[in-house]
Amino acid sequence: MSVPTSTWSRPRRTLTALATAVMLALAATAAPAQTIGADQVPPPQDTPYPGTIALHVDASDTVQGIFRVRETIPVAAGPLTLLYPQWIPGDHSPSGPIAMLAGLRITADGKPVPWKRDKYNVFAFHLDVPAGVTRLEVAFEYMSPRDGGFEITDRMMDMAWSKVALYPAGHFSRAITFAPSVTLAHGWQMGTALETASQSGDTTTFKPVTFNNLVDSPIYAGQYFKRVDLNPGGAAPVHLDIVADAPKYLEMSPEQLRAHRALVAQAVSLFGSHHYDHYDFLFSLSDVLGGNGTEHHQSSENGLGADYFTAWDSNAPERDLLAHEYAHSWNGKFRRPADLWTPNFNVPMGDSLLWVYEGQTQYWGYVLTARSGMWTAQQFRDGLAMVAANYDRNRPGFQWRTLEDTTNDATAAHRSSLPYRSWQMSEDYYSGGQMLWLAVDARIRSLTHDGKSLDDFARAFFGVDNGSYVTRPYTFDDVVATLNGVAKDDWAGFLHARVGTLNPPLAGGLEATGWKLVYTDQPTAFEKQYNSRPEPARHLYNFAWSIGLTMNDKGEVNDVRWNGPAFKAGVSTGATLEAVNGQTYSKEVLKEAIAAAKGSKAPIQLLLKYQGGYRTVPVDYHDGMQYPHLQRIEGTPDYLSQIIAARK
Repeated sequence: MSVPTSTWSRPRRTLTALATAVMLALAATAAPAQTIGADQVPPPQDTPYPGTIALHVDASDTVQGIFRVRETIPVAAGPLTLLYPQWIPGDHSPSGPIAMLAGLRITADGKPVPWKRDKYNVFAFHLDVPAGVTRLEVAFEYMSPRDGGFEITDRMMDMAWSKVALYPAGHFSRAITFAPSVTLAHGWQMGTALETASQSGDTTTFKPVTFNNLVDSPIYAGQYFKRVDLNPGGAAPVHLDIVADAPKYLEMSPEQLRAHRALVAQAVSLFGSHHYDHYDFLFSLSDVLGGNGTEHHQSSENGLGADYFTAWDSNAPERDLLAHEYAHSWNGKFRRPADLWTPNFNVPMGDSLLWVYEGQTQYWGYVLTARSGMWTAQQFRDGLAMVAANYDRNRPGFQWRTLEDTTNDATAAHRSSLPYRSWQMSEDYYSGGQMLWLAVDARIRSLTHDGKSLDDFARAFFGVDNGSYVTRPYTFDDVVATLNGVAKDDWAGFLHARVGTLNPPLAGGLEATGWKLVYTDQPTAFEKQYNSRPEPARHLYNFAWSIGLTMNDKGEVNDVRWNGPAFKAGVSTGATLEAVNGQTYSKEVLKEAIAAAKGSKAPIQLLLKYQGGYRTVPVDYHDGMQYPHLQRIEGTPDYLSQIIAARK
């Protein structure tokens, strides 16, 4: 406990200073001590690990969800540290689920070898290899979640190798070779970027692969499986590997097939290259398996509701997922921010350029979804209007945080729910970055009198070294230099004004495309779908732009817009809305109450249940329902329509 120095007498301060001086003198003559908190993990070196590690995963337990792991590791006598992957590419945070590892046993020649976890690093296990031992047998179980976010069900599985492997410290991950194999439930089929060496019954053995590429090559498998060729006759095969809850969900219409094939064609046309030998969209259609969206170099993990194909006309807001993850093969995997490249999976990553990595990918995800025909032009505009509205009305957090600072959110919050997201903000480098790159695209078109666009940047920056998938890191200066190569301007200043300053003009860049954001009392068809998709869809009922609330279909408040009407009335995130103006809550009742309050002076009365109690809150709001739309600015170039026009 500290004591204010103003309460100390002068003699007390003198004695304290003398004692401090004595301690410093003694410390200077003492032997150096181990730094407190430092782990004992050997740093990675770019030297090959001798031998090949055999890794087998028995993933056939569809009932209890236990993955049983066996490794055979070639070793030499002496100290050895085994690591469980902590920093997983695409997660942008130290998210390795070490708590799910159980039952670790290490043996040599049938005899137990003791291990001890590092005192300060829970992802590291130390042991001494006995003299004469040339290989270790390692066994453990990975206990997949059983209370939601399922990774395996009785019909399908999503297996990430990073969760089911230990690897030796002291080496770059690219310098460690694994020989992986997996046993699936009987009769299941799989999709993966790994190449098969042999198959026996339900067990598949893959060709040896470096550990960085193994972690980058997950498996989707299931009882109901279908592989669809999305690039027939192309130089590099691209497949859509679908696993579904039932056979009926596997069926695609001819129009849907054409749109998915067009996605591949439009992406390759945009970037002018490909950086994979073959590519697999791993795609789960399930109302049970956890939803997913994770990028990899030669594949991607994608998970949406079971009715993705069968309810095509009502799920437009979800259809940018495949385009987003596919664009990451170029942006994020081939070209990667320098501080996100690490020698192995236990060296911390830096996220400072996620507004390029994720922000521009979010931009291209929307654009490619429209160019491929998976969205109509109107659906694209309606989706963009909702994004723009967030940066027009629903991000007061920019009063104290910059867009660049939100790149720390994945590490700081571990992607957990936040009580007041509009003020705290949460990974706004995605959609905020999207609005930034829209402004960049419009500016390039204006500077070059429609001669060039952000497409030219994409080809120059991501399209180099066609066919190569050796990672090429980049810096902020590299981004600026490439932009200047497309169109000369003060790009460093332009980007800094939007990334590194408070209250950035993110929504304002929209008007440079020839369209402006307006609000009416009627939602777009796109927003109706966004608000009406059933669980486990990611969407919520959105009243953010009017009364300042978002909630689920049970009336549970997900977010309250900071200093918005509901916030000022005292509504709390986590409360449940039970009634509106004396009527039992439904989204329709709330909409009617907001509409009826327009022009009146009477507040909207909300009955809330929170922490076991009830209270009525009067909300003083009288501007009616507010839904975002895009409106054409007459007499200006229509860059937005040019941006989403399909390329030949």
